[in-house]
Amino acid sequence: MSNKLHLVFGGRVKDPRALDFEDPANLDVVGIFDNYDDAEAAWRANAQRTVDDACMKYVVVHLHRLLTPDV
Repeated sequence: MSNKLHLVFGGRVKDPRALDFEDPANLDVVGIFDNYDDAEAAWRANAQRTVDDACMKYVVVHLHRLLTPDV
């Protein structure tokens, strides 16, 4: 696989120490990126934008690991 895809999304969580999103139907899907550096930049920008809200959390998901878990 040539592209290592990464998904960046966020939303309100029930507990800031966990990943249990309050309303999965209304997640903010930032986008899919073909490299980690771009995904991290998008994650950082959105996390910084919501830094004053402890219940907002943005994450980077390594889609390439889900698509080919044995590689």
